[in-house]
Amino acid sequence: MKASNARFAVVVLLLAGTALLMNTRVARGMAPKRMSVASFPSSLGDWNGMDVPVPPDTLRVLHGATILERAYYDKNNDNEVDLYVAYYPNQRAGDRRHLPEDCLAGSGWSAIESGTTTVSVPGQESLLANRFLIAKAGERQLVLYWFWAQGRGIASEQLADAYLVLDSLRFNRSDDALIRMNTPVSPPEGVSAAQTRLLSFAAQAVPAMSTYFPR
Repeated sequence: MKASNARFAVVVLLLAGTALLMNTRVARGMAPKRMSVASFPSSLGDWNGMDVPVPPDTLRVLHGATILERAYYDKNNDNEVDLYVAYYPNQRAGDRRHLPEDCLAGSGWSAIESGTTTVSVPGQESLLANRFLIAKAGERQLVLYWFWAQGRGIASEQLADAYLVLDSLRFNRSDDALIRMNTPVSPPEGVSAAQTRLLSFAAQAVPAMSTYFPR
């Protein structure tokens, strides 16, 4: 056997062994007890939230995820931020479903800007979030989302999957969450004001999440 073929075979065997071990541990691993996501505060500073019903079809395809969808309104004006949380107590790396860009595209939204931005959180390390400016039929919205697991906020799906593998091997845990926040971009204010609003809301929401997702 050529050296290159031998190296390839070793890599394949290592990857297959890691996947098998992770799936075995995930199958019997249990996430620690946590507070119900539905009891996440409906009031955050000047923001008051109203739950948005999740369609049964959506729940069926999310395979055991606990979902929170809530619209928050600033009591001082008409500004709105929508919060969506999907918590998976038993998540396999590489098996994610319904990433925000896929869902938005399926609903007719088109991404006209994409990148990342930093979310600063008082008393905690800042985190990197995915940032999308989307449009549909003359409307625009700004979207931030990231993955959350054991106190870590991660923008990259690949990095989040790598942590799932490591956490499964080290702690027999594979629970994580997807956090999405979006807000309308009205013509008078522009994207910068919408981003300031989202980052301000996130600075209040993220500290509260530590209580609802196991570390």
